[in-house]
Amino acid sequence: MDPSFDFAGLFKQFDTFLLGRRTFELTQQSGRGGELAPGAQTIVFSRTLRQSDYPKVTISSDVTKIVSDLKKKPGKDIWLFGGGELFRSVLDAGLMDTVEVAVMPILLSQGVPLLAAGARSPSLTLTASETLPNGIVRLSYNVAERRKSR
Repeated sequence: MDPSFDFAGLFKQFDTFLLGRRTFELTQQSGRGGELAPGAQTIVFSRTLRQSDYPKVTISSDVTKIVSDLKKKPGKDIWLFGGGELFRSVLDAGLMDTVEVAVMPILLSQGVPLLAAGARSPSLTLTASETLPNGIVRLSYNVAERRKSR
């Protein structure tokens, strides 16, 4: 977590956070019980976690239904927070509207892939870019093939 980045400001744009199980388990280390922002809904996609063990979040395994239902409701944006496999599931279902990537000025020799292998590789259209003083480059894209969003 880069201290120069305003995560609190970023989180205010969203009322729903989607996490895969592994990313959720990392958030558990923060001591917030999985809540990423006060008042926002957190949905964790897992086939192994039990809802009764995590009362502050919603546990589900049905990515397509949950995301489709969320997109029909009014509200702020939805953030898919980490998880290459979850990202792939939402993308393959045609439910991804935008992709925002932050390029960190560090080279890794291992880690979690941005996107797991899958069927769809839609074109992206660059809508914004920003270079932060710490060297992070933020890129925002629209997904060319997308369904109606909130």
